[in-house]
Amino acid sequence: MRLLVLGGTVFVGHAVAAEALRRGHEVVCAARGTSGAVPDGAELVPVERDAPDGLAAVAGERFDAVVDVAKISHPWVRDAVRVLGPNAGHWTFVSTISVYADMEKVSEDLLEPLYEDGRDDLARYGGIKVANEGEVREHLEDRAFIVRPGLITGPGDGSDRFGYWPGRFARGGRVLQPAGEGAMSQHIDVRDLAEWIVTASENRLVGTYDAIGPSRPLDEVLDGIRELVAPAGTEVAPVSSEALLANEVQYWAGPRSLPLWLPPNYAGMTARGTAASEAAGLTFRSFEDQVRGALAEEEQRGVDRERKAGLTPAQEKEILDRLQA
Repeated sequence: MRLLVLGGTVFVGHAVAAEALRRGHEVVCAARGTSGAVPDGAELVPVERDAPDGLAAVAGERFDAVVDVAKISHPWVRDAVRVLGPNAGHWTFVSTISVYADMEKVSEDLLEPLYEDGRDDLARYGGIKVANEGEVREHLEDRAFIVRPGLITGPGDGSDRFGYWPGRFARGGRVLQPAGEGAMSQHIDVRDLAEWIVTASENRLVGTYDAIGPSRPLDEVLDGIRELVAPAGTEVAPVSSEALLANEVQYWAGPRSLPLWLPPNYAGMTARGTAASEAAGLTFRSFEDQVRGALAEEEQRGVDRERKAGLTPAQEKEILDRLQA
């Protein structure tokens, strides 16, 4: 199979290219080439998707399958579908679970589509992905595989929204974590997502699916990480949501946050079903493999680095000391 990855230098795109190469496929990555390197064995074709003829370097070529991981630009997806779609045997578009309009409960209703570029405003992310899905279906419905991942974890993840916990527990000591309070958590390892995308390309799978792992209680997830990587003597300090908010701890992501801890009105985001996706070929590696993959990424990037999400050691100590007092 000759596979074109629109991207291929970081995270999901890189994982897809690497998995396809592992299976013996020919892989072409069309990207700027400034964010990272393509996997060994892949061909990098420089493109500039912001330019009017930005895909000219691969236009007119025949690919058995195309995978587009465009994040937050409708023009990018529109142009790719119209320029490359006619010569593509199969098309995967990586969308997002953020297309759903109601995050408080499980619902199939979608946000209103936004036909624009939103790289300067993440609040438009879901709406742009809805528009992109529509573009793909309109032109390639009989060849299109659309996946909607939730939180993607594992090697290459630079968001800190899962890796924070393996990294933190591996340091040991007294660990501040959100009290369970019935909260749930869902994620998918990037390697599982990549394997499914390559398999779908091989088998010409079509349709729209959520791409997410099983929903589990948050305290069970955190306990599982601790049991796998924490040194002897590690202590856990569960803190209520009320106390966390009173100490200016933020939900989910960003500075002074606790990853995986979501506000109650996001309960639907961690309760998506997996039956349809599993029936269509999605499989999950062991939780231990997921955690150790994330920890390896943490160790490679440096557990003491400045983070995009999580508490610094000083912030954690400050909050624990205040609560103890």
